[in-house]
Amino acid sequence: MTSEIELIPAPRHFTQGASGHDALDEATLLETGPGTEGVARWLRSTVGAATGLPLREGRDHDNRIVLSIEADLPPEGYRIVIDGSARRIQGGSAAGVFWGAQTFRQLLGPDAFRRAPLRVGQEWAVPMGTIEDAPRFRWRGFMLDVARHFMPKEGVLRHLDLMAAHKLNVFHFHLTDDQGWRVEIKRYPKLTEAGSWRARTKFGHRASPLWEEKPHGGFYTQDDIREIVAYAAERHITVVPEIDVPGHSQAAITAYPELGNTDVIDTTSLSVWDTWGISANVLAPTDTTLRFYEGVFEELLELFPSDFIHVGGDECLKDQWRQSPTAQARIKELGLADEDELQAWFIGHFDKWLTARGRRLIGWDEILEGGLADGAAVSSWRGYAGGVAAARAGHDVVMCPEQYVYLDHRQAAGEDEPVPIGYVRTLEDVYRFEPVPPELTPDEARHVLGTQANVWTEVMEDPARVDYQTFPRLSAFAEVAWSSLPAPADRDYADFERRMAVHYRRLDALGVGYRPPAGPLPWQQRPGVLGRPIEGAPPNR
Repeated sequence: MTSEIELIPAPRHFTQGASGHDALDEATLLETGPGTEGVARWLRSTVGAATGLPLREGRDHDNRIVLSIEADLPPEGYRIVIDGSARRIQGGSAAGVFWGAQTFRQLLGPDAFRRAPLRVGQEWAVPMGTIEDAPRFRWRGFMLDVARHFMPKEGVLRHLDLMAAHKLNVFHFHLTDDQGWRVEIKRYPKLTEAGSWRARTKFGHRASPLWEEKPHGGFYTQDDIREIVAYAAERHITVVPEIDVPGHSQAAITAYPELGNTDVIDTTSLSVWDTWGISANVLAPTDTTLRFYEGVFEELLELFPSDFIHVGGDECLKDQWRQSPTAQARIKELGLADEDELQAWFIGHFDKWLTARGRRLIGWDEILEGGLADGAAVSSWRGYAGGVAAARAGHDVVMCPEQYVYLDHRQAAGEDEPVPIGYVRTLEDVYRFEPVPPELTPDEARHVLGTQANVWTEVMEDPARVDYQTFPRLSAFAEVAWSSLPAPADRDYADFERRMAVHYRRLDALGVGYRPPAGPLPWQQRPGVLGRPIEGAPPNR
């Protein structure tokens, strides 16, 4: 790689061409091959807007960009050829062409990431050479929690653009939790009428004495969801929705008290939770609850075409089940050993239900406890162990261990870090993350679909805080997910930093409020707001 192409993620192969650059101008045409029409629309609406170049359709002369699908490339692979004649962006599919177009945008320079040209007649030059590239993993994910702090639709669309710029292709949409229900379900209107708003919000960690004393909430209408899914699809991003069951469900129980363990507590007295942590109020393992959530999932399947539907399954406190005559009768009726097996039965019900409709269930690694349904996949978040166990049992896995890729964890040990949570996870730590555990055999490793970075928003009270926690670490994660990197200790972090020096300018052009390398700016700090830092190195497993 040369200093002329400071790309992130790093491509597999770059061959330097003739010295010099090839310049685009107002006469540059765009030739759209079959199947690449969507990429052409994206180029005109983004790169065209930033450069002021019309990129008219045509093939009259060599001053053109040619988009084409080529059978010799892998589905998401691409090839860019800039040799003084027509510039060629080729892919093994429309997705591959799109990822090539994202790289081409980087080659044009940081100003190509703006929404309008800075000056008339600006030269737009790309270096001569050939780039051939393809991703390491097919699941390159980013999870955004909008349940704890709601992010309006425009913010979600912006994050999809940021994902696309980093060649990430799975958006895990965490839509429900104890603190809010964020998706309209027409047959159950109280989920959003009552379940999407809380009276106030804890400011900082749950041990903080501070409160934001005003209602917080919001939700996406079904048309909002359709727009988000369509916008993502145009960028070759799959949206995987998460509806949490049977834990993290206090907002749903508040809206429909019959969903809770009514023989243990008065569920009509509950409200949408205003603090953080793990609520003891979990769903009752009754037929009423199963039918209710089947209705929820029926509407979700109409909105989300994703093969995978995420059902949560994490942090389900079972104290109410232990006290509930109804839950204990269900355990006895089904011949189960304990409450863990009761949760496995609950998850297994929806695994069968989704499988019958051509979809696949995925859940957090707690769904392994008590036995895992045959077709289910696992998001391994409590370290690597759950993912290793799942892969060895023949289940597909997405690796997202919290001690490596939970971006709500603090980025440095300094006291000026805003609301410090968890372990210190620096940019370099994320860059040295390895998604495939070395103890897996090659056959077992094939079950690792890929990896995902997660952003939980308990202490992120506005989009600026989400930006700060997410970037620049998501840029490092994107390279881990896309590029074929050496073993963690052998990775050239100095070269990554060198390329990041240019990438920061792209993030500036996109308006991303990232954490600067030197530390938080004064307005990014939160003095006096309590966090929960954990000292020392995180556990390896």
